[in-house]
Amino acid sequence: MGRLANMNRPAAVEIAYECMRFLITHNPTNATLNKFTEDLKKCDVNTLVRVCDATYDKTPVEKEGIQVLDWPFDDGAPPPTQIVDDWLKLLNTKFREEPGCCVAVHCVAGLGRKRRGAFNSKQLLYLEKYRPKMRLKFKDTNSHNCCVQ
Repeated sequence: MGRLANMNRPAAVEIAYECMRFLITHNPTNATLNKFTEDLKKCDVNTLVRVCDATYDKTPVEKEGIQVLDWPFDDGAPPPTQIVDDWLKLLNTKFREEPGCCVAVHCVAGLGRKRRGAFNSKQLLYLEKYRPKMRLKFKDTNSHNCCVQ
């Protein structure tokens, strides 16, 4: 039964942009946590950001050397300013200090990863009005400049 339930979850999606790597994934349960952690390790994830209320014990993930950050906000809503600021600071630190690492993130269901029309009007409006507050600029391992706004 556990394997069937796991098969219904969409696969994780890795996004690479310049020298940055991200893994957008589902919200595991305590029952699927071992497999989830194995998948994170295969993608060289060293930080996992949960943007939903905790639904599983993060201790087994942290025991594998993966930092778990809890930055919850309402499902379907755009992120609050403080979370955006924290996210940019995290990326600035991680990709400077650990080039080639991967940062994973998940919400409650992760529906927006592959499904067309998954973004709601509040989220689209937020993206349309978003203006960069800061630029993250650093060199990757091959001395290429990387930039995030």
